[in-house]
Amino acid sequence: MDGMVATIDAAGRIVVPKALREALGLKAGTRLEVTERDGAIVIQPAPVAMRLVRRPEGPVIEPEEPLPTLTAAEVRAILESGRR
Repeated sequence: MDGMVATIDAAGRIVVPKALREALGLKAGTRLEVTERDGAIVIQPAPVAMRLVRRPEGPVIEPEEPLPTLTAAEVRAILESGRR
């Protein structure tokens, strides 16, 4: 995807273009981590805090906060994006 132009408003907000949000699966409420690297602003989904839970069948990792359920179409799209 080619570069897109966005403008910072008076409150310091940036609107991520719709095509980019859709391509990356970003939705309203998605937590983002904003950092600076080599003079560029880097925006990426924030890491999800996880915890180790011991169960009778063995230990498992769980998110500390509930995550949205993925639809079959979203899973397919994620798998396809990894094949490109």
